[in-house]
Amino acid sequence: MEPRDLPSVDKLVRDLGRTMTSGQSLPHALTVEIARKKLEDARREIVGGGEPDVLAAAQAELLAVDRLRPGSVVNATGVLLHTNLGRAPLDPGAAEAASRAATGYSNLEMNLTDGSRGGRGHYVHHLLELLTGAEKAMVVNNNAGALYLALVALAGAGSVPVSRGELIEIGGSYRLPDLMTATGARLVEVGTTNRTRIGDYESAIDDTTSLLLKVHPSNYRVTGFTDEAGVGELARLAHQRSLRLVFDAGSGLLDERVPWINGPPPDWLAGEPGIRQSLEQGADLVMFSGDKLLGGPQAGIIVGDGSLIGRLQKHPVARAFRIDGPSLTALAVTLERYADGTAADLPFWQMACAGYEELERRCRSVANGLPVEIVRATSTVGAGSVPGATVPSPAIAIDGAVDRNYHRLLAGNPPVVGHREGGRLLLDLRAVPGELDALIRTRLEDLWR
Repeated sequence: MEPRDLPSVDKLVRDLGRTMTSGQSLPHALTVEIARKKLEDARREIVGGGEPDVLAAAQAELLAVDRLRPGSVVNATGVLLHTNLGRAPLDPGAAEAASRAATGYSNLEMNLTDGSRGGRGHYVHHLLELLTGAEKAMVVNNNAGALYLALVALAGAGSVPVSRGELIEIGGSYRLPDLMTATGARLVEVGTTNRTRIGDYESAIDDTTSLLLKVHPSNYRVTGFTDEAGVGELARLAHQRSLRLVFDAGSGLLDERVPWINGPPPDWLAGEPGIRQSLEQGADLVMFSGDKLLGGPQAGIIVGDGSLIGRLQKHPVARAFRIDGPSLTALAVTLERYADGTAADLPFWQMACAGYEELERRCRSVANGLPVEIVRATSTVGAGSVPGATVPSPAIAIDGAVDRNYHRLLAGNPPVVGHREGGRLLLDLRAVPGELDALIRTRLEDLWR
């Protein structure tokens, strides 16, 4: 084979257009770039004595790039807030409101009473103050941004004591010590990994201390011989020393009593700090995510002392973490659910509180007549929320050819994402809307065709 035997770029692009389905078509410029790159690779391979199939190579690359496109998937992993799959699905009303804001104009920064320029997020701030009992609230684009802003605005170059058991690293290599370094604050490690007492903080406070920081472990739980200083005693120590306590609560459980659902709080929420209760215990600022237990869009929410939030709002860095209009609109609708007592209807809470028997009935209906088994499994909340806690769930277990079946389900449209465990492929329906059961059934049938 000679380089002259290779097709031109135009011909290869036309051939690709004939062999790919309409759903796999990419922008023309991107297809041309792939064609050129594969032709260059083929020329080098020929020089080395190879016999490349340039069309097959370009098709494979085109498919690989197509699979990178943002799109919907079916989450049958049993992880409700799956970070890789987008965390909390939005309430349909919140999604519709966000769509209207994104495809038109909104009163994002306009006061409709007098037509003047208004501040961004005032309505959302009012809702947050109502729901948490805070003096003031602020919303930024994510919780890492919220913590960064608080440290850079309030700590400066001063020292900040943090328990060694709270020096977290979460997905995407986010490390608390690295973030603190980036703000200019000086981390002072106190206590040990498993035991940090109030006296450890007290000993670390000196003339350079700017504030105290407590961080809720996001994706792990230390058990056994343990001890930690609670929010209340840390707040008392901070105020005795004329300091402030900042608490990164992470997950965003608005109220430990969970008044929006019937009955007592679920067992899997045991030990999860409530935002309202953390403020009542004396924390000066509490920050948390919008897309975890709150069940809303990605956002970083800060509530607490009015003067401190005023300083954050005026800091030059604040604009860099500003939340966008459609996300703010979705957050408003989500918070309205809590304010009017219908938060149990949010997708996250519907999934988390679904009964075992109903899920088992759905599993048996989907699996009827297929060579699969219904087994007892556990779902997890995910996204660093309620670490270590599980919710009993049934699952459809598929034995044999685990990797092949896993990837075949991924290859469909939409992809179905399962969970490989113990030599079996498990499909957990807790995070799958009931209207998709028929799709799951069809995809399972395809595995045996």
